[in-house]
Amino acid sequence: MTEFDQRQAIESQKILDLLFSYMPKIAAERKMDNLLVLMADLGRSIVSADRCSLWLIDEDSGELWTKVAHGVSELRIPRDAGFVGYSVKTAEPLLIEDAYKDPRFDRRSDEKTHYRTTSVMTVPLLNSMGRVMGVFQAINKQGDSAIFSTQDLERLALTAVYSAKTVESAMLNAELEATQREIIHILGEVSEYRSQETGDHIQRVAEISYMLAKFLKMPDEEVDRIRLAAPMHDLGKVGIPDAILNKPGRFTDDEYAIMKTHSEIGYNMLCNSKRKLLRFAASIARSHHERWDGKGYPFGLAGEAIPLAGRICAVADVLDALSSPRCYKQPWPEEKVKEEFQKQRGAQFQPELVDVLIDHWDEIYGLYRH
Repeated sequence: MTEFDQRQAIESQKILDLLFSYMPKIAAERKMDNLLVLMADLGRSIVSADRCSLWLIDEDSGELWTKVAHGVSELRIPRDAGFVGYSVKTAEPLLIEDAYKDPRFDRRSDEKTHYRTTSVMTVPLLNSMGRVMGVFQAINKQGDSAIFSTQDLERLALTAVYSAKTVESAMLNAELEATQREIIHILGEVSEYRSQETGDHIQRVAEISYMLAKFLKMPDEEVDRIRLAAPMHDLGKVGIPDAILNKPGRFTDDEYAIMKTHSEIGYNMLCNSKRKLLRFAASIARSHHERWDGKGYPFGLAGEAIPLAGRICAVADVLDALSSPRCYKQPWPEEKVKEEFQKQRGAQFQPELVDVLIDHWDEIYGLYRH
C-alpha cells in the first residue's frame, strides 16, 4: 500500500469513527436547536473547517436561521444573502477558494465580527420532495491546505443528505407535537367553558403544575409532559349536567356523587389513545382528586400510590380554585390560601409538594397578584 493509500485509509476510518460517534447523539435528539448544533459540529469535523453551520429556511419570515452553539441566540440572515442565499436560490453547491474575490460574498458578517473568511463551501439540503429546505456551510479549511477540495465538498454533500432526512423528520415531529398540544389545549378549554370557570384556569393549572415539577427537580422531559397534559385534568366535566356543573350552592349527596364521576369520564375518554401524552393526561384526569391521606376519589388511593403527576396537579388545581372567583364563591385572601395548604400538609397533599409550594410561594402565587 502506498503512502497516499495509507493516508486515504486513515482519513476514511476517521470519518467512519466520526459518523458512528455522532449518529447515536443525533438519533436521540428531539430539539431542533440541539440538532443543528450537533450536525454543524459533525460537518465541521468531517471537512476540517474552522466554522460550519446548518441554515434552515423560515418560510413565515422569509429568512434563513441557524443555531451555532448551545446557549447562544439563533442567527438570522435574509433568504437571499451571500453564498448561502445563492445555494438556496439555485439548489447548487459552491466551492470557493477566496470569498473576497467572489461578488456573491456578503461581507457584513466579517465586518461586524472582524473575522476573515477565505475558503467556503455550501451544499443545499433537499427535502423528500426535492425542494431546498436549508444549506450546509463550511468556512475556512484547517490543516495543511488552506482551501477546501472537491473531496471535502463530496463529504459535506453526503453529510447534507443525512442531515436533510434528520431535519425533515424532526420538523414533522415538531409539527405533530405542536398539533397535539393545540388539540389538548382546545379539549381542556371545552371543559372550562362548560363549567363557566375563570377564563385562564387551565393555563394557570398547567403553569403551576409545571413550576412545581420544575422545583421538585424532575427530569426536563417529565416537567414538559406535565405542563402539556395538565390542561386535560377536568376534561370529564363535559359529561356532567349543566345544572350540577354550574350550581351556585352546595351539592346534595346525589349531585356530589355525579360530580365526582368526571374524573373517571375524563380517564375513559383518553386512556385508549395511541398517544403516550394523552394516556398520561388520562392518568392525571383520574388521579387529581385523590388525597395523600387516602380520603379522595375515585379510588381512595393514598400516598405514593397516587401518580406523582396527579399529586402535583391536585395542588395546582386547588390553589387555583381557592385563589380565583367561582360561581359559588369569591377568591380567598392570599394568607388564608397559604394557611389552608399548610393545614392540609400530609392530609390532602403530599408534604414535600406543600413545602415546595411554600418555599416558592411568591413566584407561584404571583400569577394571582395584579
